[in-house]
Amino acid sequence: MNEAASPITSVDDLIAYFRSSETAMLDWRVGTEHEKVGVYLESGERVPYEGEHGIGALLSRIASEDGWEPVYEESNVIALMKDGASITLEPGGQIELSGAPLRTIRETCREFNAHVDLVKELSEDLGVAWLGLGVDPLHDVKQMPIMPKRRYDIMRSYLPSRGSLALDMMHATATVQANFDYLDETDMVEKFRTAMGCTAIVSAIFANSSLSAGSENGYISRRVAIWRDTDPDRCGLLHFVFERDFGYREYAEWALDVPMFFLIREGGYVPAGGTSFRRFMDEGLAEHRATLADWDTHLTTIFPEVRLKRIIEVRGADTVPRDLICALPALWKGLLYDAEARTAAWELVRGFSGAEREAGQEAVARLGLRAEIAGRPVLDLADELVATASQGLRRIASRGETDADERGFLDPVRAQLELEKSPGEVVRDRWRADWQTSPRRLIEYARY
Repeated sequence: MNEAASPITSVDDLIAYFRSSETAMLDWRVGTEHEKVGVYLESGERVPYEGEHGIGALLSRIASEDGWEPVYEESNVIALMKDGASITLEPGGQIELSGAPLRTIRETCREFNAHVDLVKELSEDLGVAWLGLGVDPLHDVKQMPIMPKRRYDIMRSYLPSRGSLALDMMHATATVQANFDYLDETDMVEKFRTAMGCTAIVSAIFANSSLSAGSENGYISRRVAIWRDTDPDRCGLLHFVFERDFGYREYAEWALDVPMFFLIREGGYVPAGGTSFRRFMDEGLAEHRATLADWDTHLTTIFPEVRLKRIIEVRGADTVPRDLICALPALWKGLLYDAEARTAAWELVRGFSGAEREAGQEAVARLGLRAEIAGRPVLDLADELVATASQGLRRIASRGETDADERGFLDPVRAQLELEKSPGEVVRDRWRADWQTSPRRLIEYARY
């Protein structure tokens, strides 16, 4: 029996799952994930799956012209695989590149730029533009297409009962994320806790969703606000990670009580009806019994700001213009892969209370870099955090753990901080002034 098919009999099996993913420091890698929203350049309408100029046709074109292996659900191409990377289809037709785990930021940046160049080239004669924004700026959720993936049908049925903006999350939002390895449980705790403590500051730096449904929405990061009203069971800040006894077991115990969406059996989806994984593990679901593959799937359907799977995934940033994309993994690498920087970053945020963290995240959604957390200007916190990350990247390079000094990848963030505005505030101001609320001029600005 392979590991994925191994039955789960206790929480100890789940702890062993996390422990089996521990990675020696010399093998640490960074993975970057990037979503983008597609619209037709001429009309501004969202791109459906169907048709000669649809998402399905584009995925097939990428597969045939660049050697990606298509993944089908029934007759529909829903994903592509190549060299440890994947291109996947989000619920409203957003395309996500899940990059391969790579040693250097230079490699992950090269991978991202090659992907964007390819998608842009192959989308050109389809009339499709891909936007570097955290939320669809032009359409109400009712105007957005629905992709033919069974898992999303199940999520669409369940999530609106948990949060009023769940469908906006599924169909309108786009993010950039970074993934990191951990050495052991102590190292995981330090990285996870630091990332959760700093996530609101990073969200402010990358806040880029001030327009939606064709007008200003009152936020700098509407995406952050949407995620705060999606599902309290599986989203948001996890305050228990700041407790002294946090570790593999505590994360597993939390995830066990999150309701499940579905099981995957013989390539098909079995709705779980909101059954918790704990109950599934103890009692089964119909004739089905819990396996490590089920646990692995379940962990991909819970969405806290920082997520533990076989890696640590940091999830708090809006999709941004191309030059800022590579800054996101560089920033987190400097903070998480250098012990001295990690300690300094944690000291910056460790004194915040749970209420202050929640209020800070809400303030960041509305104000971006102009927000405060616990009475401290976020812009000041961001300056300190970026300086700390830069020092971390310098030490990483001096130890020979990368091919070259990677501090230059932070230059776009430094430039953003010098403006004292988040990207979404720049977009909002130009929407009012330079563009005179013209959707076409917004698309030209935001397209990759």
